[in-house]
Amino acid sequence: MEAFLNKLQDILEQEEILTQEPMKLHTTFKVGGPADVFVKPGSVEQIKQIMEAAREEQIPVYIMGNGSNLLVGDKGYRGIIIQIYKNMNQISCEGNEIKAQAGALLSTIAKVALDQELGGFEFASGIPGTLGGAVTMNAGAYGGEMKQVLKSAVILTRDGEIKTLTVEDLKLGYRKSVIIDKDYIVLEAVLELVPAKKEEIQEKMNEYALARRTKQPLEYPSAGSTFKRPVGYFAGKLIDDAGLRGFSYGGAQVSEKHCGFVINRGDATARDIVTLMKMVNEKVMEKFGVALEPEVKMIGDFTE
Repeated sequence: MEAFLNKLQDILEQEEILTQEPMKLHTTFKVGGPADVFVKPGSVEQIKQIMEAAREEQIPVYIMGNGSNLLVGDKGYRGIIIQIYKNMNQISCEGNEIKAQAGALLSTIAKVALDQELGGFEFASGIPGTLGGAVTMNAGAYGGEMKQVLKSAVILTRDGEIKTLTVEDLKLGYRKSVIIDKDYIVLEAVLELVPAKKEEIQEKMNEYALARRTKQPLEYPSAGSTFKRPVGYFAGKLIDDAGLRGFSYGGAQVSEKHCGFVINRGDATARDIVTLMKMVNEKVMEKFGVALEPEVKMIGDFTE
């Protein structure tokens, strides 16, 4: 690890390299033990060099954005976490197209679209994630999804090759893409929107924001929808119908406001959350014969 850290110091400024960094500071669940190394690159070239150094030293790598869909084990992550977020969040607009780096927040992009009177991205205005994560998972809400507005994305392969992929190349489906299948890293993307009246865009954004505030437990740390939507069902309704509204384990709880959310009541551990998810899955399977698949990404050491 010492040799790897020496290489990182040739690539990044010292303040962008953190060791034994508590991941609870970087996830919306507000839980998670320390990552061996946590870095915040500011350019594509730096990401390439970090990846190359990690390959040479055989250090495991995980790429994250703002941690809105991530659960890290209480014992942390053995390896390096590369955060593509505030140091890579530039946004530009030309005509009907918005180009943004992977670290740009969806909410910020939505504000740019509003200012430029471009419609079609309202659905994403309240999703608490970055563009890179949204493209990777084909994020969606309120009937909209990324593949409806995405034109292309620039990605980095794990071997250091940069490619531009069209929306067709990305093979976006429900929470899936070629990016996941091939372990690509999103660097930037181009959105193709449509002209619209500013008042109409704002009205939609307000409508979605109100729906989130009234129906989702935004006052508690969580990772949004905890489980993927099973084919033919809604995860939240299955959990509710199984009698699990408000069910808790340790500091983790099935939200009383929206059963599709597992929340951190304030003192939850990653172990509490994972255990509760397992108990919920078992109960839903027992009652309805439906398996719930986690939507939240889990990394690191979850052993007791």
